[in-house]
Formats: sequence, structure tokens, C-alpha cells
Amino acid sequence: MSTLARRPGPSVRTRVTEHTDAGARTHEDRLATEEPLEIRLASTGAPAERVWVTMRTPGHDFELAAGFAVNESLVAPSEIVRVAYCTDADLDPEQEFNVVTIIVSGATDIGHRHAAQSAGSSACGVCGKDSVAAVLDVRTATPWQGALPSPDVIRTLPDALREKQPVFSRTGGVHAAALADADGRILVVREDVGRHNAVDKVIGARVLAGEPRSEACLVVSGRAGFELVQKSVASGIGSLVAVGAPTSLSVRLASESGLALFGFTSPGRCVQYA
Repeated sequence: MSTLARRPGPSVRTRVTEHTDAGARTHEDRLATEEPLEIRLASTGAPAERVWVTMRTPGHDFELAAGFAVNESLVAPSEIVRVAYCTDADLDPEQEFNVVTIIVSGATDIGHRHAAQSAGSSACGVCGKDSVAAVLDVRTATPWQGALPSPDVIRTLPDALREKQPVFSRTGGVHAAALADADGRILVVREDVGRHNAVDKVIGARVLAGEPRSEACLVVSGRAGFELVQKSVASGIGSLVAVGAPTSLSVRLASESGLALFGFTSPGRCVQYA
């Protein structure tokens, strides 16, 4: 590796032509960056193994890798020794910031779901967990025992999240996730082109900071799909608040795991499903 590549940013400039009733206008716009991230897992003294490739918005890559590995029960937070960009000599410059390795203290066991060098899109998350029982079997945190936000607080959370989405403000092309306490105070926000990546980044931020993953509420900017409920349950979150709708399987998992689930959340209303 002779020349270090430039680290990609969360958005890129582009020229567009906007067509309206007043005619055509050419101007500069911004697009949300979407690039692959390969996540590798290695124990000290052992070679790294690829466990996942996901399309993501660059930024907070170490948090994304750590959050993914913990939420998928590949490692415990206490086992993470170091997270770093890969320095393999055979990587070309465009790959230098698109491969992250997690070094763990114990032996690695990536399991059958990841042994085939799995790849996922920015719209994909759970990819292989085909039952509620499978999720409950690998719950990695104690269920939340503290207070939950009241419905009045719940209705304020999407707007509070929206105020902390700079990449969305520039591009309109990314999802966001945030942890909030029972009083509605936003603790951490992350954005990504993939909704599940945004959640993994939030959880990874807590893991790498040495803070608990469990909290009163996870807020997401889109729908409440099964994979987002799964990640909430895995991290011991008390409630999941979504702007959009849940699915039948996400409601079932929330109900059986004790997760409070809210959808169609806006200042005027919220709908509780579990």
C-alpha cells in the first residue's frame, strides 16, 4: 500500500436537472454515499474471517462493526479487544476504508449463518433468523427493567430525532436511529443508508464507549421491521418507537419478548402494538 486512500464521506456532490412547471434548472445536489463494508472477525494470533458484507453510509464504521457483531451474538462486548481498518497489502486504495476487522480476546465462532461469507444489502438485516424462538435463544442482554417513556413523550421522539439528522438534511437519502431515556432525552444518534446499520451503529457506539446497550427506548426513522425488533431485544431495549408500521412478525416478537412497540408515531398520535 503506497498511497493512503481518501476516507469516503457520508455524502457526495452531484449535478442534477430539476424539472418543474416553471421549466428546467440545473444545480448542485448531494447524494447519500453508499459503499460496501466488509466486517472481519479475528482472535488474537489467529487469521481474520469474513462474517458479513453490507452496503452502508461511510462513517462510524467501527461502531457499525461492533454493533453488528454484538447484536448477532458473534461476540460479547467484553471480548472486543480492538476494532481497526484492515491493512492487508493486497487491498487496493478503494478498499482501504471498506474493510474492518474486530479483534476479540477469545476464540471466534462465526456460526453457520456467517460461515459462507455472507453478504447483505442496505435493506437487509436479519437474513437467516427464521423464527421468533431463534431470536429469543440468543438474547444477549437482560430485558429492560426501568421506566418507559409515556405516550406523550413517545409522540415527541420522531421530531427530536429529525433535528439530529444532518446527513438526511443534506441528502434526504438515509435512515436514522437513536437511543433515548424515559424522559425523551436523546443519548446517541446515528445515520445510515440501511436502517439496520443505523441501529448497529447506535449499539456499537455504546459498546465501544463502555456504556450499557440497554436503554428505555430505541427510535427509528422508518418502519418497525422484524430485524429492528430483533436488535432491540438482543440489546435489552425497553421500547421501540417507529415512524412507520410494524409487521406481523415484529409484533409477535415484541409481544413474546416484552418489548413495548409503537408505530405510526407523530406529534398527533402513536399506535402501541405490544
